[in-house]
Amino acid sequence: MEALYATVTGILTACGIYLTLRGRTFPVVVGLTLLSYAVNLFLFSMGGITTGHTTIVDSGQPYADPLPQALVLTAIVIGFAMTAFVVILAMRTRGDLGSDSVDGQRTDEPREERK
Repeated sequence: MEALYATVTGILTACGIYLTLRGRTFPVVVGLTLLSYAVNLFLFSMGGITTGHTTIVDSGQPYADPLPQALVLTAIVIGFAMTAFVVILAMRTRGDLGSDSVDGQRTDEPREERK
């Protein structure tokens, strides 16, 4: 099970980084979201993968650590707020500049040569 978590975390991270390096705003937003999912999965797996354990500490019963679950829940809320902010920012940039290119230049106009 740990190998599956590590593989999925690696794939999410690789896809997130690839999409973040794209030239348009929508793939960047999706890439940042995938990276936040990868971080959430990483935090959750660092708490130890236990099945059949209770979250309430009882005498003699093994229990699951609730701290990683609380961290992931907090990270989900922060990630959702950050995604909403970035989407609104991308929509505002598209409206002001008329382009959704990350570098702020229109894609239908030729680029100026830098000297």
